[in-house]
Amino acid sequence: MGDANKVKQRIKQLRETINHHNYRYYVLDSPEISDAEYDELLKELRELEAEHPELVTPDSPTQRIGAPPVEAFGVVVHRDPLLSLANAFSYEELAAWHKRVTNLLGRGQFDLVCEPKIDGLAVALTYVDGLLVTGATRGDGYRGENITQNLKTIRSIPLSVPKDAPPRFEVRGEVYLPRAGFKKLNEERAKEQLPLFANPRNAAAGSVRQLDSSITARRPLDIFIYGLGWAEGKAVPDNHWESMQYLKSLGFKINPNIALRHSLDEVEKYHESWGQSREKVPYEADGIVAKVNSIALQQELGTVAHEPRWAIAYKFPAVQGTTRLLDIGINVGRTGSLNPYAILKPVRVGGVTISSAALHNEEDIHRKDIRIGDWVVLQRAGDVIPEIVEPIVSRRTGKEEIFSMREKTWELYKQRKGISGKEEPPDYPVCPVCGSEAIKPEGEAMHRCTNAACPSQALERIKHFVSRGAMDIDGVGEKLCQALFEAGLIKDAADLYYLTKQQLLSLERMADKSASNVLNSIKASKARPLARVVFALGITHVGEQYAELLAEHFDRIDNLAKATEDDLSTIPSIGPKIAESIVAFFRQKGNIQIIEKLKKAKVKLEKGEVEKVGEGLVPSLPLAGREFVLTGKLDSFSRPEAEAKIKALGGKAGSDISRKTSYVVVGTDPGSKLAKAEKLGTKTLSETEFLELLDKAVGKLQKLSSP
Repeated sequence: MGDANKVKQRIKQLRETINHHNYRYYVLDSPEISDAEYDELLKELRELEAEHPELVTPDSPTQRIGAPPVEAFGVVVHRDPLLSLANAFSYEELAAWHKRVTNLLGRGQFDLVCEPKIDGLAVALTYVDGLLVTGATRGDGYRGENITQNLKTIRSIPLSVPKDAPPRFEVRGEVYLPRAGFKKLNEERAKEQLPLFANPRNAAAGSVRQLDSSITARRPLDIFIYGLGWAEGKAVPDNHWESMQYLKSLGFKINPNIALRHSLDEVEKYHESWGQSREKVPYEADGIVAKVNSIALQQELGTVAHEPRWAIAYKFPAVQGTTRLLDIGINVGRTGSLNPYAILKPVRVGGVTISSAALHNEEDIHRKDIRIGDWVVLQRAGDVIPEIVEPIVSRRTGKEEIFSMREKTWELYKQRKGISGKEEPPDYPVCPVCGSEAIKPEGEAMHRCTNAACPSQALERIKHFVSRGAMDIDGVGEKLCQALFEAGLIKDAADLYYLTKQQLLSLERMADKSASNVLNSIKASKARPLARVVFALGITHVGEQYAELLAEHFDRIDNLAKATEDDLSTIPSIGPKIAESIVAFFRQKGNIQIIEKLKKAKVKLEKGEVEKVGEGLVPSLPLAGREFVLTGKLDSFSRPEAEAKIKALGGKAGSDISRKTSYVVVGTDPGSKLAKAEKLGTKTLSETEFLELLDKAVGKLQKLSSP
């Protein structure tokens, strides 16, 4: 029983950590860890879930591809899912993938197409009658953000194609920022005292997701097309290699280093060659992609989870360097977590100067035996914030200091408050910002400040409230939040709605037009849907998916605030710990006061059918409010694929029939659910009727979300 509990706890920790980094990476475009480290976390979670399938939940990070699309852009439904790739980090893992493909196909000889894996942002471009009509991000794989106007500013994307192109088709590619452009962009941002982008990938993502396309146009973005998504009305090549040459003939930019290979050994040689020369090309590549060449074989192999079986990303080894660990600092997060980080002697690793690295928590520091003053091996993979792999024990002098959370937090608190003297620290760690006791809850790795009124938590909560995944208040970033907070103009997120232009103009470098734009953005955010508000409140353990679940179930914030742990535990996926956290949040007087201020400011605190963005209205998804239950086998796609399409269009996929069920979709060999549907009088749909309903819903959404 003890081992089972440990597995549950580890899976829970992995999901929370991965969800946090998904949010930082896909929504904020501000990663905290390297791709290699993220991949390891996801790999461990997948392995544990494979060993314990009974612990897999719909909201697990393994059940999704990326992050939800941002509604401000409008939504594009991908006709065919835009899937992510499985990763191989060694030749052994590549060979294991090749063996699986061989076994599934029943043949050992098949060609593979290789090309560098560009570190950018995946997009889908749809052409109709020779013209580019839609450009979208991957989003969650099924629905992406409509960024057509921004993508049209990229000169390497053709706005029209020759007349002999298919009447309707989609190509997929990777938008990236060349190294030189990235360097220039960060130099300009440094002059304007703006936050620097962590890497070219984030700079590219941030550039194409600008609400003002003129900003995108000023950045030297480029693209490599890596595949044909689908085509109608004209025959296209039946293998990937020829389809890429065909796309090139239509005017699309493909990577000149794409290569056709005939064996696994040839793929390995291609990988080795690129691993040695990748710094010589003008763009960032973090590996290669190998794809089965034959389209027929690709279709035969199909997909598993959210990944095609016929392709794999073969990553390059992480870039490493050595430097000195000068000190360990501690940041306080919005949930009160005390986050240690390494302060390093600046060192260039893989062409980037590194001066800090994530340390995760005290246990991890001691597990690696990292000491202040150590020489350390630093690993930078994916050009994100690096990690310390290990100390170089042989270089120790005996003057290195063993890290103590208790002593370090006390030292930092004294420095902040200007306290002199050699007083002994308390018997417990303290918050370095407010001095309150910091505890490490059972089963968690992080220490947390116990003071809900801690100034650092308040500021971090405000930053979270305005962020893209939450209230998405354009123009109110971390820097402005900090300036408003330090000036005493806001004490919590609700105070944003009471700001005046005069108050904003009192801030340094705030012009009249900028102040007006900020106030307009704040006003527009009042109409965000309830789920966004619930997420923005920053309730511990309540991420975007849980926020949507709670908003759907309770309809109003008042109903959620009154819910008991028993009420919450009746909702699928809401466990005792999440229920306890929600009840505890609404028990806090300060949190209720924030909600009352939001009410007074007329922020939308109940479920509705539309969200106002600027001057327009974004309708709810076509299948919103409808619940589907599937029974029997469908010929068109698997059950998980059918459920994914339902959810992408706003519907619910139920597991059992109830009075709330809108439709029962009946395939071949239906089970007892059909009899139950007939007994309850629930409407049934044949597979043909179901497909027609989906097509109508997709058409409706595309009309409503088109520019």
